[in-house]
Amino acid sequence: MRTSLNVPEEVLSAFDAVWRAEGIDSRSRAIREAMLEYVESHSRLEDAEGDIAAVVVFDYEHEAVIGELHVVQHEFEEVIDATSHTHHGEWCLETAFCEGPAERVRTLVYRLRDFDAVRRVSVLSLTADSAET
Repeated sequence: MRTSLNVPEEVLSAFDAVWRAEGIDSRSRAIREAMLEYVESHSRLEDAEGDIAAVVVFDYEHEAVIGELHVVQHEFEEVIDATSHTHHGEWCLETAFCEGPAERVRTLVYRLRDFDAVRRVSVLSLTADSAET
C-alpha cells in the first residue's frame, strides 16, 4: 500500500541519517520498522491488564508546565513509587517508576501526553505474563 505524509524537513533528514547509518536498504523499510516498533510499544501498554510495573520517561519545558505536572504526579501517587529528575537548560527529563493497576498507569501516560510542553513520553512495562517468561 502506498501512502504519503507530511514530515518537517529536519525530522526527515535526521531519520534518513539514522536508517542509512544502520545499513537499512530503503526509507520505506525503515518506516515500516519504525511503525512496527511504535505499534508494539503502544499496544503492550494498551493490552496490559491487572497490576504492572512500568518506567515512564518524559521530557518537558520546565517553566511552561512544571506546576501542572506536579498536580498530575500527586493525582497518581498511588502508582508512582519514585521519580528521578534532571535539568538540561530549559528542559527537564523525568523518570517515574510505577507499579499498580494497568488502567491507572495508562491514564497517567495519557495525561502526560496531553501537555503541549511535554515533548515525548516513553513507557517500558512488565506485566505478570512478561515477568514469568
